Amino acid sequence: MSRLICLEPDGIEPSWHPFAGARPVAELRAGAWRIRDRWADILGCDEITIMGDETGAFADVDSAPVSSRGLVPGPAIVARSDFAVSGPALQLDGSVKRLVHEGKSVAWIVSAGESWSGENDAGEALEIEGMPLQGAWDLITALEHLLGPDCTDALATGADPVPDGSIVLGDPGDVACYGAQVEPGVVFDVRQGPIVLEQDVQALAGTRLEGPLFVGPACRLLGGVIRHSAVGPACRVHGEVTACVFLGYANKSHDGFIGHSVVGQWVNLGAGTITSNLKNTYGEVRLELPGGAFPTGRMNLGTLFGDHVKTAIGTLLSTGTVIGAGANVLGPFPPRWIAPFTWGASGTLLDRDGFLKVARRVMPRRDVEVDAAIEASLLALHSRLAR
Repeated sequence: MSRLICLEPDGIEPSWHPFAGARPVAELRAGAWRIRDRWADILGCDEITIMGDETGAFADVDSAPVSSRGLVPGPAIVARSDFAVSGPALQLDGSVKRLVHEGKSVAWIVSAGESWSGENDAGEALEIEGMPLQGAWDLITALEHLLGPDCTDALATGADPVPDGSIVLGDPGDVACYGAQVEPGVVFDVRQGPIVLEQDVQALAGTRLEGPLFVGPACRLLGGVIRHSAVGPACRVHGEVTACVFLGYANKSHDGFIGHSVVGQWVNLGAGTITSNLKNTYGEVRLELPGGAFPTGRMNLGTLFGDHVKTAIGTLLSTGTVIGAGANVLGPFPPRWIAPFTWGASGTLLDRDGFLKVARRVMPRRDVEVDAAIEASLLALHSRLAR
């Protein structure tokens, strides 16, 4: 079975802010890998489509095609985007019609000659490992549960030797560099988990890395302490970073602490941007979203940064802040909910021409062309979310 259909949540769920309506859930990163890639790897699929109506014809660098909800002819596997699958690769026989987790259906096997018309509990089921995701904050929970095993799985043969001049605390076999360029003096602390640096990663002297840690291709690690995080491709990371998810193509080149935060694609964090990730009461973090207050079940939670967010120098963000796509945060103490495309504290909206102009400047800096598909996706994003 080679065709995977990732089924998005039905409707724009406030719990998925700041990505609701902006980026498919399947394109988010749970542990080291995107959710759609987790499904494709465990099922052995090489063709991926995302099915949902909330993000339109979404397009970004290396994104999967998006189709509207509808009938799915077989052969195919339909899998929920809000479930982060884990465990060994699955070997399916013809009798299995559903994959379930704790008794709940999370994927459906559609044989040739059959069609899938919607979620159901019919047919023989196979129990699988993984975790359901209730909202964007659960990407941090997934990080805590999945990153260590993901990094262990990535310790395959073929990794380069530990670079000369590196300082390794723990077993050097828990460091995997695949074509990374590491300057002398970089510290690898693998006493709590492995560290994986993908192709063309650059780690500068003065950087301390603490596992479990995954760093995607073409990232630059510019100094500071980076621990227990998953960093997508082509990011710039500096300062103190703890338990964060970077989707990719983001810039944090300066000092400032961010912890237990999710950083969307094309985000730029100004120098001295700092997140709080713990309430003074040490209580549960609740998010203040347009749909109401959402309990997260988490004591540690920083900021959820939507795609294309920019922060000014010296931005100080409260525990559980959510910043919508395309927002420009200019004040030092912004509110805990910032609507998409908000410009500064006045509530003025960044118009679509201004948004597109900025994107055309930013994306080529990471060697990504704003082609017709991406431009159309950006304009549609602004039309959906700018209110």
